Amino acid sequence: QVQLVESGGGLVQAGGSLRLSCAASGRSFSGYVLGWFRQAPGKEREFVATISWNGDSTDYADSVKGRFTISRDNAKNTLYLQLNSLRPEDTAVYYCAASARYRTTVYLRNYDYWGQGTQVTVSS
Repeated sequence: QVQLVESGGGLVQAGGSLRLSCAASGRSFSGYVLGWFRQAPGKEREFVATISWNGDSTDYADSVKGRFTISRDNAKNTLYLQLNSLRPEDTAVYYCAASARYRTTVYLRNYDYWGQGTQVTVSS
């Protein structure tokens, strides 16, 4: 079992930045592929970014490439998402997730553990 708790969300103006964190506890954090997803009101949960167990491999949704950066600190059992150049369409609840798969994955169904989410609201 892995428990995940997100933090760092909030209200920000368009063009601003936020840094989300996801603290993990339970089983060895470093053994998992990690990801960020988001869900806007009335929409399905969607992939944002993923990172390999050692941080060497990352992947991003096209909508966030060049603006968001995923990273992890295995010594601190923490996953991060740096959000820059935020847009109103980035408004959503952001979730971190852990996958026991060997490679990074963009599919929700491949993630085994989920946090409760943190709200990000971008005003225009």
